[in-house]
Amino acid sequence: MNTGLFLSAFAFYVFAMIVLSWFVSRNHKSGEDFLLGGRSLPFLLTLGTTVATMVGTGSSMGAVGFGYENGWAGTLYGIGGAVGILLLAVWFAPVREMRFMTMSEELSYYAGADAGVKSLVGILIFVASIGWLGAHILGGGMYLAWLTGIDTSTAKIYVALGFAIYVIIGGYTAVVWTDSIQAIILFVGFLLMAALSIQVVGGWDALMQAQPQENISFLSVDKIGALHALSLSLVIFVGVMATPSFRQRIYSGKNVSTIRKSFITSGVLYLGFSFIPALIGMSAFALNPELDNRNYAFPFLALEVLPAVVGMVVLIAGLSATMSSASSDAIAAVTILMRDVSVTITGSVPEKRHMVLFSRVSLVVVIGLALIFALFSDDIIGYITKMIATVMSGMFVCGLLGRFWGRFNAYGAYAALATGSIVSFSIILNENWNSYWGNPVIPSVLIACTTSILVSLLTPQSRLSPKEAQQKLSDERAAMEEANGELS
Repeated sequence: MNTGLFLSAFAFYVFAMIVLSWFVSRNHKSGEDFLLGGRSLPFLLTLGTTVATMVGTGSSMGAVGFGYENGWAGTLYGIGGAVGILLLAVWFAPVREMRFMTMSEELSYYAGADAGVKSLVGILIFVASIGWLGAHILGGGMYLAWLTGIDTSTAKIYVALGFAIYVIIGGYTAVVWTDSIQAIILFVGFLLMAALSIQVVGGWDALMQAQPQENISFLSVDKIGALHALSLSLVIFVGVMATPSFRQRIYSGKNVSTIRKSFITSGVLYLGFSFIPALIGMSAFALNPELDNRNYAFPFLALEVLPAVVGMVVLIAGLSATMSSASSDAIAAVTILMRDVSVTITGSVPEKRHMVLFSRVSLVVVIGLALIFALFSDDIIGYITKMIATVMSGMFVCGLLGRFWGRFNAYGAYAALATGSIVSFSIILNENWNSYWGNPVIPSVLIACTTSILVSLLTPQSRLSPKEAQQKLSDERAAMEEANGELS
């Protein structure tokens, strides 16, 4: 592909997103407008941004690459994600009524509005958001470097700058609008590529014959093993259930009904879509089984099977998928920073007149940190799975137990957060254990859950009822907002 032509098209696309960002966000008046879109997102925008985030870096690069190497196992990413978003709709959409602004507020509510839990979870979520953001920059940078031949580090910087500009200008409203447009383009592009790739390979029978036999077994269990298959699906499921950017969609939605409908629709679409990345990866393998890096399967196939103009659009859409996911996580990280981390450090939120400015400055810092992490990694699925297991296992357990078990308390929350990370680190650092489990998420979640239950039972129950805990958090938020002139 002509490098100059593609970079010019990419630059034009980014410019169009910047103009759209400015247009849809020109009426921002407060930090809540900038960070949560005024808590009034309608069904279609909530659906669009959720789909775009799900069909992002993991599907366009990670799952396709995994399907290239492991056949139908590439479907596992979509299955785990779809189940996660469907259960979010059923279990957690109602928390919209409690007007939480961050996931740390929600998890501290389950632990009796404990301030220590809120601060610790805020810090962990901030780190997790930067981790997710780094994964998207990593995927987009590798994608752009392969397409254009430019240095990988330079490509990562281009991708980070590309989405940073429009999200810094437009905030969350810009994110959901650009996400929705990108979701449509990407969905159509994926379906078109899958259909044409089968034709180019020579039909379904030829595609299947080109695969190693174990790659076309049920979910490639013969290739990767049942435990590894379960582990991959579970780690993506946990990621969706505990990722701040998905909770952000709950907090910013218009109402519970809107959120639930958009999440269920997204989950059903994504479940049906889940086999497409695997199919694309397998088609790329049939055409070229000797790619240097499996993560390049998606752009390779786009260049091989699509007409030039269509291929250009799809490739830019694929690159924009990583950017849409990145922009969502960047906003989630800054929301946590503004509302939780800053309160832990200074005791108050920024003043109203400074809120939007500080949010924009924080976006620069957050994206810069994520870029630094991304410059030192080159394995998308490995990066994502290790980060989820280490940072999010404990948060997943806190959310699940807190939502459905009234005996859960702050001590149980601390136990879950600590043991989840410790177990994950232990497995990552032990090559034999890591090889056995595939990734640390299964033992990490099981041990964190068991420990949390035991500790909660052996320690005093929370002094505040759920209603009192919710009121305490509301009063704290109102007091800070009143002191700084920031109205919800």
